[in-house]
Amino acid sequence: MELITGADGQPRCWWPGEHDDYLRYHDSEWGRPTTSTERLFEKICLEGFQSGLSWLTILRKRENFRAAFADFDLERVAAFGEADVERLLGDAGIIRHRGKIEATINNAQRALELIEAEGRSDTALVDWIWSWAVVEAERTDDGGMPAATERSTALAKELKRRGWRFFGPTTAYAFMQSEGLTNDHHAECFVRDECDAERQAFLVGRDLR
Repeated sequence: MELITGADGQPRCWWPGEHDDYLRYHDSEWGRPTTSTERLFEKICLEGFQSGLSWLTILRKRENFRAAFADFDLERVAAFGEADVERLLGDAGIIRHRGKIEATINNAQRALELIEAEGRSDTALVDWIWSWAVVEAERTDDGGMPAATERSTALAKELKRRGWRFFGPTTAYAFMQSEGLTNDHHAECFVRDECDAERQAFLVGRDLR
């Protein structure tokens, strides 16, 4: 993994480049846990929409996605019907891909089922997802980040078993990185320790699978 030094003199992971919005995302969001069911579900959905595209494209459309998908409220999205699908297919502010749109609605329904099965608590989805957190990050033979890992493959397989769509091993790993289930900031990135502290605090009292 490469390291870059920004205009502010801070060492960072290379991938945000010089895009201000990407830098803000790297510094304040990527690798940090969220306690919000809506924000976690949003991450899952947007990673699915990103498949085959640049994450920067998705990031710049995020507010449009939030408006189009009722701020990713599970119950509201789960109730979307064919008229909503057609509405979303006509929305130029988002990615107009029928399969991904229908998968988002389906996954909201499956998420509600998961919450029901896990005890219907307000944090059930977050707690269940965080049971898949990584103890030690997996790396390729040359020390780089893999496209997918055994852990992300297992998570994707389990969600597929539960009926989720558009959430394969590669998408699952990108989600795990963004949510902080694994800390993949460069060892010398200036936010790595902050993210690790937040991650460790989030893991307290949680059992890993």
